[in-house]
Amino acid sequence: MTPPIRHDPYASLRIGNFRWFISSLLAMTVATQIQAVVVAWQIYELTHDPLSLGLIGLAEAVPFIGLALFAGHVADRASRLRISLVSLAALLLCSLALLSFTLRPGIIVLGRVWPIYAVIFISGVARSFLQPARSALGAELVPRELYPNAVTWRSSTWQLAEVVGPAIGGLVYGFGSARAAYGLDAALMMVGVASLARVRQPPRAAPRSSESFAESLATGIRFVRSQPVILSALTLDLFSVLFGGAVALLPVFAAEILFVGPQGLGILRAAPAAGAVLMSLAMAHRPPLRRAGRTLLVSVTLFGLSMIGFGLSRDFLLSIALLAVSGMADTVSVVVRSTLLQVLTPDHLLGRVAAVNAIGAFESGTAAKLLGTVPSVVLGGFATLVVVAVTAVKVPELRRLREIR
Repeated sequence: MTPPIRHDPYASLRIGNFRWFISSLLAMTVATQIQAVVVAWQIYELTHDPLSLGLIGLAEAVPFIGLALFAGHVADRASRLRISLVSLAALLLCSLALLSFTLRPGIIVLGRVWPIYAVIFISGVARSFLQPARSALGAELVPRELYPNAVTWRSSTWQLAEVVGPAIGGLVYGFGSARAAYGLDAALMMVGVASLARVRQPPRAAPRSSESFAESLATGIRFVRSQPVILSALTLDLFSVLFGGAVALLPVFAAEILFVGPQGLGILRAAPAAGAVLMSLAMAHRPPLRRAGRTLLVSVTLFGLSMIGFGLSRDFLLSIALLAVSGMADTVSVVVRSTLLQVLTPDHLLGRVAAVNAIGAFESGTAAKLLGTVPSVVLGGFATLVVVAVTAVKVPELRRLREIR
């Protein structure tokens, strides 16, 4: 009788290219999280308007979403490593621009924050190309049988950075200055570029050169529409972030509801990722999920419930705990969804399919302006539960999905 194959939780990390890839992801994500905390607090401190926080998301989302499908097309035709490197270099320049604003007095003053929005807009362009290219590149660096393990480690690395980044950003800005925080942001972005430059991309089949952008786009959309499991997983993610994401409003909660200042904001931003890291490590050390579809639906439901609880909470520690639970639930959703995309999508379509998964934070800021901060988060959580219920009924294939192979 053949003995069962032992699960190796570190299998993908034994591949050198993947380790450099993960190192770059860690440094870049810590840098962007530091930047996000400082930018959000700076803008809210200068405007005291929740809508201004949503505009940060809008400034990034407009170019990101507008260019996402074209960026996915490019990622499926050109070198994904080269695209990722150029995009990271552009993000480094954005970090340096934000640092320069703090070195020259008068650029950012009360009521004049458009230069920050301009830099965020440019970073949105860079991220629109980085996201599909890097996501598809990650799948090229490991064998197909290691996709679930690689996705779990990518998720845990990203979430670890989301723990460390906001905490560092809040502490450096709160006890130091915006200049120090932006300087650290730029330094870490340099590390991210240097680490990714060490990756050696494996050769892959040349794309069809005769396919136009319109044909390429149609091919990607037809594929997603023909896969109800992928389409429903992407829909769950999109609407849970759109309706249930309270991250864009955390500066309002920190300043006006929980009264914890920039240091508390850093802790609040780190809380979801802290829960996510714990869940990621647990998932990395266990075999693939046996009921992936049902697990996805339950995790998004738990995410919505935690957002409702957070919106109603007035206690700092309870708020941290609820955000941590939301991070745990979101991690399960991310791992299932990302594994589905990589396993079910052909290599020549990975860039386009990855590009579909994009959304901004403008809804949160707009809803807070119209409804008030607490109602927008609570109602968003209830809307997430409705989306889960509709998806479970309308897409039985997802509900019945078992182990992803």
